[in-house]
Amino acid sequence: MTDLVSTPAQPLSGRRVAITRAREQAGELRQRLEAAGAAVVELPLIEVRKAVDKETLFDVLAAFSSYDWIVFTSVNGVRYFFEEFKRVYEDIRALGGIRIAVVGEATAAVVREHWLRVECQPPKATAEALARALIDTGSLDSAKVLVVTGNLNRDALVKRLEEARAIVDQLQVYETVETDLTHDAGARDFRARGADAILFASPSAAQSFVDQAAALKLAAGARRPLAGSIGPVTSAALQQLGVPVDFEAAESNTGSLIAALAKRLTDG
Repeated sequence: MTDLVSTPAQPLSGRRVAITRAREQAGELRQRLEAAGAAVVELPLIEVRKAVDKETLFDVLAAFSSYDWIVFTSVNGVRYFFEEFKRVYEDIRALGGIRIAVVGEATAAVVREHWLRVECQPPKATAEALARALIDTGSLDSAKVLVVTGNLNRDALVKRLEEARAIVDQLQVYETVETDLTHDAGARDFRARGADAILFASPSAAQSFVDQAAALKLAAGARRPLAGSIGPVTSAALQQLGVPVDFEAAESNTGSLIAALAKRLTDG
């Protein structure tokens, strides 16, 4: 029988936590939750897959030396961009003197895996904060900026950069799509037993959760979970969709989200 008494080392002992990240990107969050004592239920509400705009890619790489900044707003953007970049260029030094800006420490860490320096990373992991940080560098007037995106990226960052007189190109390298959890084993477990909490790390997962309400409808007696959000953008999406947000990470990263979860469950 599961020990329901939590300890400082395992503050989530005996708790069931549902996570909604894409399956291939849920590993770190799952491991950290399990290390804190939680039983994890995976609900991969979204799938992220490579989807490169080939025509734009050709134009971008042909004129790559003309860019002053390249902007990454997600880990996925970094990974898929460099897959294509290295397919064309054999040497990372072909990046030349381009400066790199990112949203979030996880994104910065993947950039550093390529032995590259991040020159602009705001303390707050939002596109709006990144736009402000880039504008504060004083380098945007007539600068060419490449923003690497997915299919669901918002236009707020690009608009702010253009307002600062930057010349902005966008390159899509991935897409986020909803999955169908109707026959998924994790969804079946969630319907039958529920969870203490369900964690959301993106607006797209929030949308998919609402869209798949029938596939996730709790059985009578199942535990209704608290909803946790990784940050203000995801919280706003949940609230707009009618999903109450019970707790939010102080910083937009998995460690902060788990800390907020543990505090909320402890405080009751």
